[in-house]
Amino acid sequence: MGMDSRIGTDLIFSPAAGAAESGIPVVRMEGITKRFGTITALSHVDFVVNRQEVVGLLGDNGAGKSTLIKVLTGVYPPSAGKIYIDGKLVAIPSPRVARALGIETCYQDLALVPLMSITRNFFLGRELTRRLGPFSWLDIAEMDRRSREALRDIGIHIRSPREKVGKLSGGERQSIAIGRARHFGARLLILDEPTSALSVGETHKVLTYTLNAKERGLSVIFITHNVGHVCAVADRYVIIRRGEMVGSYSRAEVNEKDIADLITGERVC
Repeated sequence: MGMDSRIGTDLIFSPAAGAAESGIPVVRMEGITKRFGTITALSHVDFVVNRQEVVGLLGDNGAGKSTLIKVLTGVYPPSAGKIYIDGKLVAIPSPRVARALGIETCYQDLALVPLMSITRNFFLGRELTRRLGPFSWLDIAEMDRRSREALRDIGIHIRSPREKVGKLSGGERQSIAIGRARHFGARLLILDEPTSALSVGETHKVLTYTLNAKERGLSVIFITHNVGHVCAVADRYVIIRRGEMVGSYSRAEVNEKDIADLITGERVC
């Protein structure tokens, strides 16, 4: 009668051999179109995320940012277009498949349970268990250890892994979501309005966590309305307006005012 420790994770997508060395993007979306009846939410959008790159995805309300991300993460099927992961053509029919491909999303509501501990939120849906004969139970001690170490690895120090998430600040909650994504094998991290409603200090922490995630090998899509925040972390800016691609710009090509003007349509490139 032995004991074992198992985790309920999906199989993680194995990158194509040589993909990293050859400069193949982590994600390439080509000609993505999404229609809802007679309404066209996206029209022939091309979107690329390279390795270890932070891409700011910007646009006004209703521009199509969320729709594009929901197509990438399997919430919506595209009406037309193709998606490549590490150069391989893939179908993403569900969020579970997206997660298995190494895509993790931290939504604005973070999908955290306030009444549960940091550890339980960190391993939510992927709990470690121990077995003795026909009996099994949660291995809380091991989950505590792993969650603390995983967060420390991206520069986040928590008071106690048993602390309730509901007692954490907004920035601390974001850190849990970011650390969780990296720990479970994500290669592409999508942050949906991560600095919304945060104080200046908390915003600074989240921006630091984002850069830490990049330094440790992740690619990041940073979705926001705040041009100043995205300019602090992004290597490149992709702007969508009214469901169409406005353009993709490096840091050297545009400044904050240029980006704001491109979002509102006051400037056309």
